[in-house]
Amino acid sequence: MLGEYRIEGRRAAEISASVERGIGAGHLAPGQPLPPLRELAQELGVNPNTVAAAYRALRDRGVIETAGRRGSRVRARPSSTPRGSIGVEAPPGVREVSDGDPDPALLPPLGDALAAAARDHAARPGRYGDAAVLPELARLARAGLDADGVPAGPVAVTSGSLDAIERVLAAHLRPGDAVAVEDPGWGALLDLVPALGLRPLPMALDDDGPLPGELERALRAGARAVVITDRAQNPTGAAVGEARARELRAVLAAYPRVLLVEDDHGHRIVDLPLHPLAGITDHWALIRSTAKAYGPDLRLAVLTGDDVTVDRVTGRQRLGPGWVSRLLQRAVVELWKTDAVDTRHVARAYAERRDALVRALAERGVSAHGRSGMNVWVPVAEETGAVARLLRAGWAVAPGARFRLAAGPGVRLTVSAMTATEIEAVADAVADAAGAAPARSYG
Repeated sequence: MLGEYRIEGRRAAEISASVERGIGAGHLAPGQPLPPLRELAQELGVNPNTVAAAYRALRDRGVIETAGRRGSRVRARPSSTPRGSIGVEAPPGVREVSDGDPDPALLPPLGDALAAAARDHAARPGRYGDAAVLPELARLARAGLDADGVPAGPVAVTSGSLDAIERVLAAHLRPGDAVAVEDPGWGALLDLVPALGLRPLPMALDDDGPLPGELERALRAGARAVVITDRAQNPTGAAVGEARARELRAVLAAYPRVLLVEDDHGHRIVDLPLHPLAGITDHWALIRSTAKAYGPDLRLAVLTGDDVTVDRVTGRQRLGPGWVSRLLQRAVVELWKTDAVDTRHVARAYAERRDALVRALAERGVSAHGRSGMNVWVPVAEETGAVARLLRAGWAVAPGARFRLAAGPGVRLTVSAMTATEIEAVADAVADAAGAAPARSYG
């Protein structure tokens, strides 16, 4: 079964380490079956419970997967392999439209805000015992959440959206629990879930977000948590509209013990209204990041939620990093107070580019999606070939494999810095490369 590679060890930790070494060295290939539990125990001369514990640890770390009577096998893509590594390297002369970064021209200068934070620090140096969240930041964040109809709740600060999602999931779930995730969805989240020892359950979506029937199916299948992107969904640009929000709330109402996590990373770059789902379930969190509006290196997100969830997140945070730099928090306060980002202007700029690309593709008979944010999702008949043909045509796009579990093939294009001339050119190239993909794109 394993060829020449021999799993070794007498203790569970030694056996699991031996399997991981085999995977890392390429001796155990993705998808390769592992020996049945009792067979390996007999070969190693150990109790079957020892092998069971080793396999359980490997499964919890996202290294292997177990499919009942079909046994255990190496995951097709172990959680230690980031989806960001799935891509193409753009050679000289090839236009990069795969990165997902905001347009630098639409980011505000940070000099004044950082200088103000430095002056405040000089006057009142931070100390270990100070509050983890600046009261002024909490007040401004809470005012914005209130204006968008987000239920009342305390405010915490984390180092970005993914940090917040990880902390919220870890506060409530245990290895082996299932999490409903959008498919296609944010590649980093699809990496995070198995890395935490959790099982992703894909939900198909359309331009209005997750389909209610898909959410219902995932919850019936045992999902203990669900993660939904409110606006600027990555990679499809979906945004949860008012009618869809009503339908999703109706589904969630029947599952009050499910943990609901909402990611509103599109805050301040999208002018579509927020339709929060928060408050329907007993435990919930809504997260807003500064990365898209102010720059990826401003590593700060605010989250609110029910008292238990936020208390667990902040309690565990105190035992690790303690808090997010109050210098960064002060800089964000200054950016918010001075309205450094003109939301309407930024949203309009991205919308004009997205709409122009989607329209140009439609004129060429290609279905594409991009309701909000800075990305456009294009279904293709065959992904690897489409990416290669686009690369030869001078365009480096993001392969859909970064973002998919069960969804059909596609490619993602970031429109952030595209010019009108480039939009027409890339539309021609995509039309030549896409092939005859089905109009139904998401799931």
